[in-house]
Amino acid sequence: MIQPLWYTKALALTGQPVGVSLANGQGVTGVLCSLTGGEAVLIEYMYQSQFAAKHYPFSSIQDINPFPGCTVPGPLF
Repeated sequence: MIQPLWYTKALALTGQPVGVSLANGQGVTGVLCSLTGGEAVLIEYMYQSQFAAKHYPFSSIQDINPFPGCTVPGPLF
């Protein structure tokens, strides 16, 4: 199987918060758990204290990027 262009970059992001650009124009965020079996698995926040593991086929992903660091020091309130 030929790996997508973003695959090598995403391997280094396993266990980190990421943003995922999907082929349908949507985006999702979560912690990247794995890249196996032709799927990316992310843990996404649902509500209250509930999280869900979501599976995205490689064919539905355009890119995976790390979250940027915070540039504003101190509290934001």
